[in-house]
Amino acid sequence: MTRENETHNPASDAGRFSYEGLDRVIHEKARLGILASLAVHEDGLVFNDLKQLCSLTDGNLSRHLRVLSDAGLVKTRKTHRGPRAQTTCRLTSNGRLRFVEYIDVLESVISDAHSDAKAEKRRMGKYIVGLSRT
Repeated sequence: MTRENETHNPASDAGRFSYEGLDRVIHEKARLGILASLAVHEDGLVFNDLKQLCSLTDGNLSRHLRVLSDAGLVKTRKTHRGPRAQTTCRLTSNGRLRFVEYIDVLESVISDAHSDAKAEKRRMGKYIVGLSRT
């Protein structure tokens, strides 16, 4: 029997959509943007460039970087260029690994939702066709 022909039983789906791999540290919108930006810039980004890419204020970016740093995902380094300090942000190797794992789980969320939505659409189509015959 295919899944499409089965009667939906919510009890059999217990925990199916819990997605434990959606790391709460990463899942927050601003932190996800920070990690995505750093993932595609292997050499890291200067604080102001990262701030602009993620549309964050200085304070917001600093706070999110602190959370990511405390979690071991991001490392910041301050250097001096002329009279001003410059902060460079980089993913740690652990941060890169956890980000890739997070993306894998997120792809599962999308795949599961898409296949279930397609199955539901097929079921509804059969239901509507059945109604039109009566």
